[in-house]
Amino acid sequence: MVSNSDPLHQESSVDPGALLKVAVIGAGYWGPNLARNFKASQAWELSAIVDQDRGRALKVAGPLGDVPVFESLDALLSSIEVDAVAIATPARTHHLIALAALEAGKHVLVEKPLAGSRELGMAMVDAAAERGLVLMADHTYCYTPAVMKIRELIEQGELGDILFIDSVRINLGLVQPDVDVFWDLAPHDLSIIDFIMPGGLRPDSVAAHGADPLGTGKACVGHLTFALPNNAMAHINVNWLSPTKIRQMIIGGTKRTLVWDDLVPQQRISVYDRGINFEKASTSAAQRQAQAISYRMGDTWSPALPEKEPLGLMVAEFAASIREGRSARTSGLAGMRVLNVLEAASRSLEQGGERSFVASIDVQLEGTR
Repeated sequence: MVSNSDPLHQESSVDPGALLKVAVIGAGYWGPNLARNFKASQAWELSAIVDQDRGRALKVAGPLGDVPVFESLDALLSSIEVDAVAIATPARTHHLIALAALEAGKHVLVEKPLAGSRELGMAMVDAAAERGLVLMADHTYCYTPAVMKIRELIEQGELGDILFIDSVRINLGLVQPDVDVFWDLAPHDLSIIDFIMPGGLRPDSVAAHGADPLGTGKACVGHLTFALPNNAMAHINVNWLSPTKIRQMIIGGTKRTLVWDDLVPQQRISVYDRGINFEKASTSAAQRQAQAISYRMGDTWSPALPEKEPLGLMVAEFAASIREGRSARTSGLAGMRVLNVLEAASRSLEQGGERSFVASIDVQLEGTR
């Protein structure tokens, strides 16, 4: 049975002095970014680009040193040896490609979301665990210096107990043909919350409200809410129709409030020593009315952040997890926690915004072998 902490604890069979060989599957929007970072990495050898459109694959492969191209995973596996594959294809195809690669003994990196459904995602987690292989979710934002610093500040108690998380991810973006705005944009915010919160992303239920003012057949504007530990709350606003682009997350704590604005490279993180102090002297209704609320107005500071490309850090973590025989920091189970929330959000949308229960990873892992 797979452990909830998702350890591999496998002895790595990789030659410690050799580069790991990887093939990037998918030469569309995200694949070229992955290929470029694998090529630049000191841990990897970019061995192939795979895409059904050979011409598109050649356009990616050429500038990277005429990397070999293949039109299918079967053609790749029958032609050359690789240690791992990185999947950057439409979400509905992730599980088929991942399962075939895992069955062939390859470590797998998968673009978000992990799969198109909870059942398919768990099949991928199971297959990797049975073979002692790394299954890693490409939750790129978790490898940004800003998000890594936010996680560090929360772990150190700099913000105190978390009171709320409010995230906005809006822009005039592409209306996707196969997913709604929640499945397209919210995985970023959900993966970040999973990464920074002690214990990860584990809401009991979620409520989702969406709108389709253009008549596309899918939600183009959406709001997602769910509870955090200690009666705190998270809210995620996603939107394909905004003329302005906003990438911002506000994390309020009992000690300080942090604002992360990803579009301000000079000052991505600001920490405010401002907030409300509420003295709980008594629990009686009469005395609660008389309790004092005071406002704290302290300093604001911004931590210095290194400018490092998150995809470079992500492919380095993929290599390290393989060599060390351990789960990646954004493991398959991290991908499942995000996937569970997305499925619950879809059910909530179908039910007119009614709260929908989120499947538990703990329950899913019972009987997983």
